[in-house]
Amino acid sequence: MAADTSSASKWWKRDTTPGYLLVVATLISFVLLNGPTADAFHHLLEDGFARVPIGGVTKDVNLHLVINDALMVIFFLYVGLELKRETVEGPFKNPREAALPMFGAVGGMAAPALIYLLIAGQADPAYARGWAIPAATDIAFAIGVLSLLGPRIPSGLRLFLLALAIIDDLGAILVIAIFYTTDLVGWALGGAGATFVAMLMLNRTGVTQLWVYWALGVILWGFMLLSGVHATIAGVLAALAVPMRAKDGSSPLITAEHALKNWVQLAIMPIFAIVNAGVTLNGAGAETLLHPITLGIALGLLLGKPIGIMGATYLAAMLFKRRAPSTALSMLGLSFVAGIGFTMSLFIGSLAFGQGDLATPVRFGVLGGSLFSALIGLAILQIGCRAPARIHDRHLAREEDLAESLGVIEDIDPRER
Repeated sequence: MAADTSSASKWWKRDTTPGYLLVVATLISFVLLNGPTADAFHHLLEDGFARVPIGGVTKDVNLHLVINDALMVIFFLYVGLELKRETVEGPFKNPREAALPMFGAVGGMAAPALIYLLIAGQADPAYARGWAIPAATDIAFAIGVLSLLGPRIPSGLRLFLLALAIIDDLGAILVIAIFYTTDLVGWALGGAGATFVAMLMLNRTGVTQLWVYWALGVILWGFMLLSGVHATIAGVLAALAVPMRAKDGSSPLITAEHALKNWVQLAIMPIFAIVNAGVTLNGAGAETLLHPITLGIALGLLLGKPIGIMGATYLAAMLFKRRAPSTALSMLGLSFVAGIGFTMSLFIGSLAFGQGDLATPVRFGVLGGSLFSALIGLAILQIGCRAPARIHDRHLAREEDLAESLGVIEDIDPRER
């Protein structure tokens, strides 16, 4: 009985759990939007309870805004901590070793954006604003889907997807900061800059107490909210200021990352999905499914990701004389799995088009493209990873060499090696 209790208590540690929760959250959102609760759910999210000046204009503060502009800051804080750790002590410390996932991530962002612009941007120039929607990969969902195949997935392939998705997130953060910024408010932007500099100075002077950075992070978020730069960028900046190492050898950054992980993956992301992932079927027919935005996003994720990732990765392999982490078939399957946009794509979609009439084709495109990418990727990986045991053993040393070169061999569960 004790063993069963121990096993049940660790369900939240499994790689697949966040993905399952996101699926459940999406289904809940669908039911809430298409059942008798639709009107009540809409009013719950959209009815304002305060008015504040944001980005030079006065906006109604509602639950939707709180989740997308406040709760998601914690998500971006977590992503920022992960990015800093990987840059300082992980695979991105040596750019040469990270060349393949870096090229793959850039190609995996550029090709979907180009496909979207060719379809949606040509149909209506106003739709071009959504070019970045299919460029994003959802780390939690992609890793969760990959984990469904268990130990058949080579560790090197999983590490490649993780590195690629992290770089992809960095690209998405830069896109949000540069292309989805409204009219700037100078004094608020100056206050945000001064707060960030103060946080960096605390880091340099050896202050390692996390509560100090969280307190200043809230102030930074407030300035960002008022400045016109999207407030979620405050989470990334706060993460960059958190110290990597203390004098006693401990890591405040890793402590913070571990403390936030379950809150982000098991609570914040599902809440975001409930609020943003649902599609309303009322009035949505063939016109919605064939809408240029729907097609641009779906085909960007489904075709653009594998084309961009495969092409750029093998180009980098030739240029830097590096070996791909797995077979071409397995790499193709992984590239399709990277087409799961979901959380980040939905978030960028809300920035690009808001919650108006275009929100429905955005959601259809993201959900459809992500679903088919996951199914096709899993099918290809099931075939590509059916290597006999002796072939798996032959490649094991190569995978561990790759993991060691990426600086994350200690993060691999020995049972997966």
